[in-house]
Amino acid sequence: MEFDAVILSGGRSSRLGGVPKAGLVHDGATLLERALQAAGGAAAVAVVGPDPGTLPAGVLSCREDPPFAGPAAAIAAGIAALERHRRGDPRPRPAPPYTLVLACDMPRAGTAVRALLDAAGGVPPGEGLMAVSADGRRQPLVGLYGTAALQRSIADAEQGGTLENASAFTLLARLEVREVSVPGGSTDDVDTWDDASALGVTVPPGSHDRVSHDSGIRPGAPQLNSTLEATVKSQDETLEDWCRALLQALELEDVEVDVNEVLALAGVTAHSVVRPAAPLTTFIAGFAAGLASGSGQATDAVSMQAAMGVARKLAKDYAANEASGA
Repeated sequence: MEFDAVILSGGRSSRLGGVPKAGLVHDGATLLERALQAAGGAAAVAVVGPDPGTLPAGVLSCREDPPFAGPAAAIAAGIAALERHRRGDPRPRPAPPYTLVLACDMPRAGTAVRALLDAAGGVPPGEGLMAVSADGRRQPLVGLYGTAALQRSIADAEQGGTLENASAFTLLARLEVREVSVPGGSTDDVDTWDDASALGVTVPPGSHDRVSHDSGIRPGAPQLNSTLEATVKSQDETLEDWCRALLQALELEDVEVDVNEVLALAGVTAHSVVRPAAPLTTFIAGFAAGLASGSGQATDAVSMQAAMGVARKLAKDYAANEASGA
């Protein structure tokens, strides 16, 4: 089966302290290299994200506009880059019937991609195939989608002004996709240092002592090289300083804020709903926790944990409902 591939390598990596995921290493290869290997059968490949450095011959590089505008905008940028490449070819070829969409933060995605291609070879995939993990989670960023259907969905989103900051589920909601069960662990992704440790993902060779727990990286995290360490320290120290200043200005110095938990909730919401939902969700969760604590229903800590738990579950359920068309 002929197909092109769009590999998403961007994102802020906020839960990794801003360390770019594409450059992390799994079994001697970067996560970007792993994704390129998984897409090895593609007729043409576009990598979407920050400057990836040297790429294999023929692999395109592009960026969503504006940067960090979300997965839907990144997919659109990749599709546009592939189309421009086809039109500029001395011997133009028609767009292949299918496009593989693959995020680079799943080091074992190669087996999932093979499962999709095997399924497509057995039965016409219609408007697309989407990977589904062993526990039933749909993963839109491991999918083989009809190129024409994907282009229509992108055009509709652009016309409606809903492309920027949209999730992949939102972009793909109108496509009639078939679910394909993929091998266990093949869609596990790296969102946190705990994820990285569990998957055997590390930073490039040449690193030394990892950042301490106080810098926001938990024990067992992969080691960071000096440049990345400085970046993580700078960001985490800035967040802590800002949090203290804000609490002081609001006369809440005695309130404990788990910055990592708040950022984690924001990350889940941005991924599951749309990016602007992240600050909105954390605000409403904090407001609800304050009301519960102020009325004596529970302590500050218990109220905050409960509110964030409700918000986190709701965001995940929202994504599942969007994906199923409910």
